[in-house]
Amino acid sequence: QVQLVESGGGLVQPGGSLRLSCATSGFDLSSAGMSWYRQAPGKERELVAKISFAGVVLYRTDSVEGRFTISRDNAKSTGYLQMNSLKPEDTAVYYCNVYWYEPYWGQGTQVTVSS
Repeated sequence: QVQLVESGGGLVQPGGSLRLSCATSGFDLSSAGMSWYRQAPGKERELVAKISFAGVVLYRTDSVEGRFTISRDNAKSTGYLQMNSLKPEDTAVYYCNVYWYEPYWGQGTQVTVSS
């Protein structure tokens, strides 16, 4: 049974940092790419960053360039999204996603950037 569990969200002031984690189980993460998406209130879910099974960063949306870093540790079956210099417009629910014969999603973790 494939499971993805995000953690690390919370309330942070503008300019602060958070590191999101996506712990996976039930499949071989080293054979799957991973993506992070986010969905702000009233907006569509958007792709934030994507990393290949080998750790090559395939995509990062322009608005997070230079601030967010996607990474993975296949030995720990975990992916990460390091978020620095956070802005209020980064406020959203963040989801990790993998494709293992079909797409799988975590439950999401709330990130709120506010003073």
